[in-house]
Amino acid sequence: MFMGEYSHTIDAKGRLIIPSKFREELGEKFILTKGLDGCLSIYPMDEWKNFEEKLKALPLNDKNARAFLRFFVSSANMCELDKQGRILVPVALREFAGLTKDVVLTGNLTRIEVWSKEKWIENSNYEDMDAIAEGMRDMGIII
Repeated sequence: MFMGEYSHTIDAKGRLIIPSKFREELGEKFILTKGLDGCLSIYPMDEWKNFEEKLKALPLNDKNARAFLRFFVSSANMCELDKQGRILVPVALREFAGLTKDVVLTGNLTRIEVWSKEKWIENSNYEDMDAIAEGMRDMGIII
């Protein structure tokens, strides 16, 4: 399970250090792809396989299903850590997420999200958390 928030930097070559607390859970190979809200997502292989099965079940005659499938799969990259615990983030994914220097990695139970610091600040504004929590009751989550 991934949890926590870690600040790092991405270098000019696109190399990003993965926090040591995340490395063991990730395993030797894992998937980096686009995420929702303008971040990137890192999936351990078993979680990616679960997600892949759900994507395979989408009806290809549905335009939104095809777009959803393309969004995640066309940008998916298999990654391995180098000896310093870094991954190379492809240019297209860096541009998508706006990764230039300061990066925030957040644990989200089954995956890791990679944010530009600016987008993280913008998307982690929890002023309406009471309303969001109220809506979670309809999904069976009661605090």
